[in-house]
Amino acid sequence: MSKNITQATDNNFEQEVLRSDLPVLVDFWAPWCGPCLMVAPAIEEIAETYQGKLKVVKVNVDENPRLSASYQILSIPTLILFKGGQPVDSVIGALPKNRLVSFLSKHLNLS
Repeated sequence: MSKNITQATDNNFEQEVLRSDLPVLVDFWAPWCGPCLMVAPAIEEIAETYQGKLKVVKVNVDENPRLSASYQILSIPTLILFKGGQPVDSVIGALPKNRLVSFLSKHLNLS
């Protein structure tokens, strides 16, 4: 996994996501999920490209059931964008990189 991606857990989610000064893209995923693995390279590229403008965090739904339940994660991959500690938008499924960037651009100045 990219050095620009942080692992979040039930224990550190508040610090890593809710208290972040940067907007945070949270990837709810699982290692057995094929679509999650398909979208992972695009997420790593986004984490590297937008370093300093966007924080990227992964949450393993199997290891963090409390988080998954609190954000009502029913399908994975689910990506939720947080700004100022609040979820502002989400997408479900393995989208190509250009669609992910478009999703983020609706809420962030990524130029």
